[in-house]
Amino acid sequence: MSNLDTIDAAILRILQQNGRMSNADLAAKVGLSPSACSRRVDILEKSGVISGYHARLSNKALDYKMIVIVHISLSGQFAKTLQEFEAAVKKCPNILVCYLMSGEYDYILRVAAKDLEDYERIHRDWLSALPHVVKINSSFALREIIDRPNVGL
Repeated sequence: MSNLDTIDAAILRILQQNGRMSNADLAAKVGLSPSACSRRVDILEKSGVISGYHARLSNKALDYKMIVIVHISLSGQFAKTLQEFEAAVKKCPNILVCYLMSGEYDYILRVAAKDLEDYERIHRDWLSALPHVVKINSSFALREIIDRPNVGL
């Protein structure tokens, strides 16, 4: 949606910071009536600009102390191969993000693990069992510098 005006952008900036804000408070912050603000939010949701609302959980507080970046190479990039891999990867609850890539590896995953033993279990039970995988390369994040949940507007 390339036709966002300044009010739409303000609504999006505010909702990125606090998606639980009441419509009345949001309307007051952007200078609209509650009904006009509600209509704009509805349009942003229906057009797909707002794709959902969620609680952001702390991996650390939930005892997931390790983030592992996993590079995956498949046996080929045929449509069926990619579909089967992607369907299987969606079933692993420890995989936080999965990207289809250009370049040396076919996919890059971000995986949460409680510790090295937990990652060994994830690697053995999930990653090694994914269809069409011929190479797995794991890198362990030493420290998180930034994990930005919001897009700059």
